[in-house]
Amino acid sequence: MAAPAVLAEQLSKTFLVAEKDPGFAGTLRHFVRRRYRRIEAVRGVNFEIAPGEVVGFLGPNGAGKTTTLKMLTGLVQPTSGRARVLGRDPYRREAALLRSLTLVMGNKQQLIWDLPVLDSLRVNAAVYEIPWAEAERRTAELAEMLGVADVLRQPVRKLSLGERMKAELLASLLHRPRVLFLDEPTLGLDVNAQLAVRRFLKAYRERYGATLLLTSHYMADIEALAERVIVIHEGRLLYDGPLGGLVERFAPFKEVRLVLARPAAAAAFARYGEVEEAGGLRVRLLVEKERLTAVVAELLANFELRDLSVDEPPLEEVIGRVFAKGAV
Repeated sequence: MAAPAVLAEQLSKTFLVAEKDPGFAGTLRHFVRRRYRRIEAVRGVNFEIAPGEVVGFLGPNGAGKTTTLKMLTGLVQPTSGRARVLGRDPYRREAALLRSLTLVMGNKQQLIWDLPVLDSLRVNAAVYEIPWAEAERRTAELAEMLGVADVLRQPVRKLSLGERMKAELLASLLHRPRVLFLDEPTLGLDVNAQLAVRRFLKAYRERYGATLLLTSHYMADIEALAERVIVIHEGRLLYDGPLGGLVERFAPFKEVRLVLARPAAAAAFARYGEVEEAGGLRVRLLVEKERLTAVVAELLANFELRDLSVDEPPLEEVIGRVFAKGAV
């Protein structure tokens, strides 16, 4: 069995944050006797990711996702536990490992704002000791995959947000990393740009066998790229398993959508399940799976319906319920 590409064993990180009372007196006390508060950002997280696997990393804001990624890329030292990427300790910042991984953050940029994209790529090629002839070949290949070949000579400040994000991806992958840590790579992008980034990441993984750990608030990113998800909340791991299993485990209900022949009050449907939507002729219910057959039969018998459909609830809704529970 191949060694994991990414390993976290009891990974934890605690930050000490200074606290200061308001006003001049508070400032003086803060200067003389500083007071700290402990924040446990990550608490004993365990998981491993196989080479070539794509894993979605989910959690609400403040759950510890970015801190975990920073520990796995060596930017932050764990308070306790162990992190390994390709068998090495990322915090040691060994050159061999740094050439094999990348961290892409949707809210950060590495491209030089006033210079053409190609100038930033020349800098990256020099940092990673890639001969420029080889870097040019890789640039052309990645630019074609991303559809940005025609903007590489433009200053970064002249690019649209979607073009800039694609150029950021190109710069981050110029050294052809084997492990990609992606923190909100489609943040703020329009639908077309999001689709382009997803297609590119899927193609890159298939072409080079890369391992991806992806965080995103866009569930479409996760559904399009990952078959497995890891969910954390308040620094603790809640779930690690197949994406479909997440729905089965945390959503023991089906979504029933109705189109009525004539309007009915929302209260008329309360006995059948949770009324998520009721307006005009459209009703959306969440019905427990064990009651589904009986509920559908009653709805058909008691209401004049133009349409009835049964489906899995939206993934966003399942994730929201996971966070609301806060525990497995």
